[in-house]
Amino acid sequence: MPIRSFAATVGHRLLHQRELGFLGSLIVVIGSWSAGAVPAATPGSAIALLRHPDAGLVAVYFGVILLLGAWIRLGRDLAAGARVTLHGTVVTFGWWAAPLLAGPAMFSRDVYSYLAQGATVLAGADVYTAGVAGLGGPLAAEVPAMWLHSPPPYGPLAIGLSVIVAAVTGKQVMLGVLGMRLVALLGVGLLLRFLPELARHCGVSPVGAVWLAVLNPLALLHLVGGAHNDAVMLGLLVAGLTLALRGGHPVLAPALITGAGLVKVPALAGLLVCVWLWRKLPTRGEQAWTALRTAAVVATTTLGVTALVGTGFGWIGLLGSPVSAQSWSLSSAVGRLARNVLTATGSAYAASAIPATRWLFLALFVVSIAALWLLRHWLGPVLAIGLGLGAFALLGPVTRPWYALWGVVIVAAASAHPVLRWWCAGISAGLALLVLPSGFGPDGTQLRLAAGGVALATALFAAAAPLSRFAAKRGFARDNNHALLQNVTPAVLR
Repeated sequence: MPIRSFAATVGHRLLHQRELGFLGSLIVVIGSWSAGAVPAATPGSAIALLRHPDAGLVAVYFGVILLLGAWIRLGRDLAAGARVTLHGTVVTFGWWAAPLLAGPAMFSRDVYSYLAQGATVLAGADVYTAGVAGLGGPLAAEVPAMWLHSPPPYGPLAIGLSVIVAAVTGKQVMLGVLGMRLVALLGVGLLLRFLPELARHCGVSPVGAVWLAVLNPLALLHLVGGAHNDAVMLGLLVAGLTLALRGGHPVLAPALITGAGLVKVPALAGLLVCVWLWRKLPTRGEQAWTALRTAAVVATTTLGVTALVGTGFGWIGLLGSPVSAQSWSLSSAVGRLARNVLTATGSAYAASAIPATRWLFLALFVVSIAALWLLRHWLGPVLAIGLGLGAFALLGPVTRPWYALWGVVIVAAASAHPVLRWWCAGISAGLALLVLPSGFGPDGTQLRLAAGGVALATALFAAAAPLSRFAAKRGFARDNNHALLQNVTPAVLR
């Protein structure tokens, strides 16, 4: 085949979303073995790239852009009416997520905190009192210093899952990361099982919901790659909401939503859907009985899980533990800027800037919740909860990029409005680039390396487009061995 024809064929193949996303994830994993949140005791690799953090960082951002490009192109084709099956989107998720299973922890070191918390409970200590500082050993050595003495803000179900993984994997750090990643995949599995049905209840395309919520690179990189317990929280929440709307599950639906709240408390907002539904019952007697039954299920689930895990109720008083002067959030960022300005002007109010902005953002959150309540009949209960969780992630005293998924996942199933959905997609894409694979803040050199990886991948896309058009005209892009969604002629994803 002539060189030009070969290049055109390669260019068109780069536009195959499923293969392109797989390649992006694979490159992210390869780069993360040197630039990710790798344990200090990890043996050196025989592959030069895996021993060079600078090259690894460029590779990670190059791969992230490829993954984002595949996802955005797939979404664009869906919006254009491409025929895509739900099964095809699930298979595509498998392609994109598979490489991440073989990688180290990436974009966060929280997974080491999870493992250390589980090991602390196994050692007989009260993790809600002492944190993990007294644990010692290889697990505690990987926990960032600022969290060593901080009790976890997670509920007993999250701690219980960590205990199970720590009991199975012991002090094997990398095996523990894999165990927590498999737990996160269980949460994602719940999303894949119940999100399409929830979307149907809300009049939204199931395929579109899975595209925005689960194929989202922010979800892939942080829920799967980072093994965050938000995956379990969201999976249980979506399952509970779906069963509540399906009807006939007066016990299981609130129990699942409560379970989500026992991972992270904001998920308890899903109980408002149960409240919404029982308020529609025809008689006050039925409403009262259903309300009492729901309250009993919530209480029983909370007491049962807490007793089973054996951690007590100390977590209730620690929900503000991640809030500190060093915690990152939009409110604290604005507060630090205000503090610096006031300090430069010699104002005596500089020390009060961060607390004041947090209270201001809390007031904005309350106003947004009030607005959602007033619009609840127009929005519907599921979308209102999704927007409320998104507002909490944005305006709360602590936020992380993956917190945006609290709102995005629910909105994906609850709203077909194209502007809102593309806003969610744009925010997700931006946040996927925000955190370094090491989980730490960047310096100037790292920012330049990350920008270099982005520029290289962007240049590849720019070069691939004309080659793809040439291949399409000359017929080089036909491939009977793959039924993949293509940029030129959308095909059915089987």
